[in-house]
Amino acid sequence: MGLSDRNVPNFSFEAWVRDLETVVDGLKLDRFALLGISQGAPISIAYAVRHPQRISRLILCGAFAKGWRKRGSAADVTRNEASIMLIGEGWGQDNPAARQMFTSLIVPDATLEEMRWLNDLERVSASPETAIRMLRVIGDIDVSDLLQRITVPTLVLHARGDARVPFEHGLMLARSIPNARFVALESKNHLILSHEPAWPRFAAELCGFLSDASGRSAAEHASPKVASKLTVHKR
Repeated sequence: MGLSDRNVPNFSFEAWVRDLETVVDGLKLDRFALLGISQGAPISIAYAVRHPQRISRLILCGAFAKGWRKRGSAADVTRNEASIMLIGEGWGQDNPAARQMFTSLIVPDATLEEMRWLNDLERVSASPETAIRMLRVIGDIDVSDLLQRITVPTLVLHARGDARVPFEHGLMLARSIPNARFVALESKNHLILSHEPAWPRFAAELCGFLSDASGRSAAEHASPKVASKLTVHKR
């Protein structure tokens, strides 16, 4: 983000959903699978509820329904307000100290080279002002009332040690979305990296879910016992 228009007057969750609608319409996509990662997940949820006829599969990874200001956690609010202050003071500087805090939360098990790359990407893709506006909008996201209205096959994946979006938020999504399937990934990274053990599992589950007309995961084909552990059962 941030590599196109910089001074956007309407910087809001609703605007982000309209951006997705515009891209889909521009590409003339009639029906497609939608992958939402991190704050892209609630945007994808809103789109899937508004346009269920266009979504064949919905995949959510590192996802949440409520932003940090809506979760009811004083610690979350304090931590993110401090982050906003830190962004204002040091995000745009050559010294990556302020950005490193976010990098360490997003990919704590990354290599040094990967961390340096993400630190640089953060600086060039978003100005301090844009990063602050984004974090504030994310804090106010709440799509919890939409979860029961999702009608498309849905796969939810979440890293057990995710420090950016805690594991329980992924579980809550899967429990609230009708017939959703949940897969726990053995990782500390918010964004799964290709060299870590969780990556083959992530790729297999994703590809299996997309290729199977019944919506079953790759693990269900391999072992009913494993599948029973991955599925969030509802009563």
